Amino acid sequence: MARTGRRGVAVAGGTLALALTLAACGGADDLGGGGGGGGNDGETSAGGGTDCAAFEEYGTFEGESVTLFTSIREVEADQMQDSFEEFTECTGIEVVHNGSGEFEQQVVVQAEGGNAPDLAAFPQPGLLQRMVRDGYVLAAPDAVEANVDEGWTEDWKSYGTVDGEFYASPMLSSVKSFVWYSPTAFEENGYEVPETWDELMTLTEQIAADQGSETVKPWCAGIESGGATGWPATDWIEDLVLRTGGGDVYDQWVTHEIPFNAPEVTEAVDLAGAILKDDNYVNGGIGDSRSIATTSFNDGGLPILDGECFLHRQASFYEAQWPEGTDVSPEGEAFAFPLPGMTADDRPLLVAGEFVGAFNDREATQAVQTFMSSAEWANTRVEIGGVTSANLGVDPELATSDVLRQAIELFQDESATVRFDGSDLMPSEVGAGAFWTGMVDWINGADTDTVLTQIDAAWPAG
Repeated sequence: MARTGRRGVAVAGGTLALALTLAACGGADDLGGGGGGGGNDGETSAGGGTDCAAFEEYGTFEGESVTLFTSIREVEADQMQDSFEEFTECTGIEVVHNGSGEFEQQVVVQAEGGNAPDLAAFPQPGLLQRMVRDGYVLAAPDAVEANVDEGWTEDWKSYGTVDGEFYASPMLSSVKSFVWYSPTAFEENGYEVPETWDELMTLTEQIAADQGSETVKPWCAGIESGGATGWPATDWIEDLVLRTGGGDVYDQWVTHEIPFNAPEVTEAVDLAGAILKDDNYVNGGIGDSRSIATTSFNDGGLPILDGECFLHRQASFYEAQWPEGTDVSPEGEAFAFPLPGMTADDRPLLVAGEFVGAFNDREATQAVQTFMSSAEWANTRVEIGGVTSANLGVDPELATSDVLRQAIELFQDESATVRFDGSDLMPSEVGAGAFWTGMVDWINGADTDTVLTQIDAAWPAG
């Protein structure tokens, strides 16, 4: 959360700061010169239903649209589109969201083909760095950087900063170190939430002994995600490197100061394999261990609701995948507990997020980019549901579930050893390439040493 930087960019006809000043003063064209049709020249929109005062700074743009490309799909994609409803009503800018499971490949293809979106939300800082250095993503406007300086920590800002220049603001944040389970099923079977890794494995063995059959297993999982297939398995490895090696080893691994097949990494992969590659422990309600590779990440945990599995390691954002009407609560059908550390005192926390970068400096593009970097947008999106944000301006009470409030509390836990998703920080050739495909090979039967050696060989020279 699993779930950044930019500098000032001039806009046509003057700086963004000047444009915002004109907009606030009721200039005829505001930011976009579109004739003020967005309706933010007063307290409410033209329809009278929305208070547009909070949107005046963005200007009005009659009939303009801004394209936003992300990796967000299905339920979350609808929720993303909903987050712009009042912004569109008040500014006139239609935000056209397109989510794709092939984001990592398609954003490169589109940019290289001269058909880039206006904005893209990069889940991987490593891919953002590549697009910046290839000259496609522009530095952020001053207004975006000001929002980030106010609302995010330096660590979060640094993930969108490339070579000292600020390019992309954090969008959403997620806690990845969660295990989903059914509190009602635990209560019925007398199972307790584990507090250490050994207790988690003991629970796994107990469930297998109590429930084990061809259709009921302790764990269920899925790592299929279109062109991003494999990423859920990389999360397992990252979580375990953080637990077996600690923060320092994790940092050395992510920056390739130690090789990908270092002993500490091998140990972490083998610990993950003790669950994910054991047919006695996975894949409840779906198939054998190799079925993990072809099971959609969206569907991976759903057998919990049918009593076919009991545990599913996935991020806080997985809440959006539970069917409508599911009781997600500490006493309900689904909830989550933090993935344990090696001891009860350990607080390892893997987090992730997306970073919004721009491919052009159109005034409407910058208006949307600035809105998305604000606490106003973060609160709007969090209140819609299914997500959380590490933006310091987010009101925890707006979180739509106990899981998401728990995620916010974990973000704020100063005793936690917090690290950003490693594959997202690595060069994209590795983090969004060889690491993903290597994990698919590993699930399909390849041995640990072979896979890690091949991933290490993919690390770019220099």
